[in-house]
Amino acid sequence: MEKKPLSPKNDYVFKKIFGENLTVLTDFLKAVLDLPDDEYKGLEVLDPTLRADNIGDKYCILDIRLHTKSKDVIDIEIQIKYQEFIWKRIQFYTSKMIVEQAKSGDSYETLPHVISILITDFVLIRENVFFHNRFRLYDEKTQTRFPDSMEINVLEIPKVREDDGSQLSNWLRFFAAKTEEDFMALSQTSPAIAEAWGVIKHLSADESARMIAESREKARMDMEAYRETGRREGLREGRLEGEQKGRLEGERKGRLEGEQKGLREGLLEGERKGLREGKLEVARNALHEKLPLETVVALTGLSLEEVEQLASSLRDQH
Repeated sequence: MEKKPLSPKNDYVFKKIFGENLTVLTDFLKAVLDLPDDEYKGLEVLDPTLRADNIGDKYCILDIRLHTKSKDVIDIEIQIKYQEFIWKRIQFYTSKMIVEQAKSGDSYETLPHVISILITDFVLIRENVFFHNRFRLYDEKTQTRFPDSMEINVLEIPKVREDDGSQLSNWLRFFAAKTEEDFMALSQTSPAIAEAWGVIKHLSADESARMIAESREKARMDMEAYRETGRREGLREGRLEGEQKGRLEGERKGRLEGEQKGLREGLLEGERKGLREGKLEVARNALHEKLPLETVVALTGLSLEEVEQLASSLRDQH
């Protein structure tokens, strides 16, 4: 039986398509951004391959970072599932790109323009129906844009309309494609998408490549399961503790109002505590899997200091 094509949303496949094919990468970027054409002539992918192409490498945040001709920095990231604090995280990483490019003694004039492209397989922005939202700094009252320093592009795959024939919508449909028929139809829309489909066909037929891709997908799903299990356990324990505290508070006051107030306060406090316990459990599991500390921070929303302390305590136990 013929196996179905690998998904371009898989981290290994994504890197192979866009990290190693400048023609494909350029076509995608031109569909998203409004940079001068000359900027794409000197594209340089900084990390074209996965940090490790082996099954033992359990997890990585999927992104491709590159320089344009004038050394502006672009980072492309894809998210399959919604993550808590995703807005704060994307702002943090975009700002961090500016800081990382600054060198001691350099003037502010040399700081690059940084661009983040976040592709989501879920609806993130519910305020409008557009599948491409570009965020830049500007004054809401005067509608004056701040001189370019950073921008965040959000591309939401579920919002693409079938009657939209733009190249960007074709690319997002490419990410959503699942069958050979889907990919074949999209490959007719442009040579770049046809080339990307060729990479998927090659990888899908290669047993070694398929094993790597499937193992990394399993690792991603395992991490999602860790997070959800920890969250549910934390909520359950928090609610139980909150109910107990609420009842005790109510009995002490001896009035229905006191019991209701105590229950509400106890539930809130207990749920907050439970959520934190859930995050700590996810962090412990992730550290046992030897994930990088920054990845654990991104997954849980804990501070780097908290994760470092947790990692230290786990080492002491061994």
